[in-house]
Amino acid sequence: MAVDTLPRRARIERKTLETRIGVTLDLDGSGRSRFQTGVPFLDHMLDQVARHGLIDLDIEAVGDLHIDAHHTVEDLGITLGQALSSALGDKQGIRRYGHAYVPLDEALSRVVIDLSGRPGLVYQVDFARGQIGAFDVDLFREFFQGLVNHAGMTLHIDNLRGVNAHHQAETIFKAFGRALRMAVEPDPRMAGIMPSTKGAL
Repeated sequence: MAVDTLPRRARIERKTLETRIGVTLDLDGSGRSRFQTGVPFLDHMLDQVARHGLIDLDIEAVGDLHIDAHHTVEDLGITLGQALSSALGDKQGIRRYGHAYVPLDEALSRVVIDLSGRPGLVYQVDFARGQIGAFDVDLFREFFQGLVNHAGMTLHIDNLRGVNAHHQAETIFKAFGRALRMAVEPDPRMAGIMPSTKGAL
């Protein structure tokens, strides 16, 4: 049975009075990444998504970092969500659901994804501290909220344990990459079929 191998790539640019962002992604990549966002810790986390999701990801961002990183991080989530939605197209033939557990030393996180077309975020994370270096951990929720709203995905993130905030964050993003890889993967048995009884996602 033939599986549709059309390129699943997208390039999205977003410009506001607060940020200018460009995201290029290839869902069938090899984990290559390039980031120029001005937010180094977020770059480190996005690298985990690319590497563990086997997604080629290129992101540039210029934002009002002289105020803080909020607008840049939120708009990165929005733009990445738009790129993901564009690259997925009508979603025929994909697995749709993905999940992963990822540990890092004492930390353990679980991420579950449904590419349902319905945005929803359940975010159960209690970080051990409020800052990782200069990064405000509250911004992770803003990133994922922007992403799910514009990708049209239901996303459950649970940090099950952890006492090191860096470890907690890294397990979340690695698990997100792994779960996303599973959800977007073409399923040979579903080739040309919409993975929903409604006939649309």
